[in-house]
Amino acid sequence: MTAKKSKKLSITKDMNLAEVLYKHPQVAEVLLDYGLHCVGCIASAYDTLEEGAKIHQMNDADIEEMMGRVNEVVETGE
Repeated sequence: MTAKKSKKLSITKDMNLAEVLYKHPQVAEVLLDYGLHCVGCIASAYDTLEEGAKIHQMNDADIEEMMGRVNEVVETGE
């Protein structure tokens, strides 16, 4: 019996928003789709992805969905 490896996310919700955007600018479109217009805001330098999402009234399920899409974009490079 082989153990199933869980997929490790390269971007996590506790990462700084500005740092993620600097390293992976292609995720800006996903964040904008979820209403995180703070991608160009000074607050992005201080907030994590989760904090930014919560400020914009996102619930935990929405945040998890968004993080899945963010990681898809990072993995595919699109």
